[in-house]
Amino acid sequence: MNEEPRGSGGSRLLIFAAWTVLVFGLWLWGREITGVPAAPAGQAGGSGAVVPGLPAVHSPLAAAPPARLDVPSLGIQAPVISRGLDREGAIEPPPYENPGTVGWWSGGTQPGRAGTALLVGHVDTRSKPAVFYGLSTVQRGEKVGVVRSDGSVAEFTIEDVRVYERAGFDPGKAYGPKVPGRAELRLVTCGGTYDKKAKQYSANVVVAAYLTGVKGGPGTAV
Repeated sequence: MNEEPRGSGGSRLLIFAAWTVLVFGLWLWGREITGVPAAPAGQAGGSGAVVPGLPAVHSPLAAAPPARLDVPSLGIQAPVISRGLDREGAIEPPPYENPGTVGWWSGGTQPGRAGTALLVGHVDTRSKPAVFYGLSTVQRGEKVGVVRSDGSVAEFTIEDVRVYERAGFDPGKAYGPKVPGRAELRLVTCGGTYDKKAKQYSANVVVAAYLTGVKGGPGTAV
């Protein structure tokens, strides 16, 4: 997301409009998007589940809020702060004066728990790249780490990188669990082209990953 509209001192509301599209369904559906449906019989959602060409799925972890996001391929080591929803139903973005910070939707799933945890960040500011500037370039199979408050590091493997256009945006498809019962992660920012007139991006970049390991700290499975 932008720090504020480019090239002008335009209304901050325009930025919130972009964020509202980014996570619109969260307000409408609440936990139905990121919650944990029961795994159908015969469908593995825990340790040992196989994803073709990628590491085995690790069992979900005990509760612990996120503290830092590490994306080694992008050189990211960013603090994570809790964010709620604003009056329009969008996740409150990280503060514009801290474009290197990542926001976690604290009303949803904690990274490492079963379900889909959402982490959002700005793509740029008026003058420089922000924390998720290179997010669209990550590759399937790369690792993402979430340092948690209990000292453990939840290790996720990227399985999918997609760009969702604002027109016809489907929050369930973008943010819903890919495999019931797994611990999944979504990294979300703005993408597509920047519309100078509307002062917003045309799409959202959504990186999907799933839990494949844990290091340090308690990090006990549930």
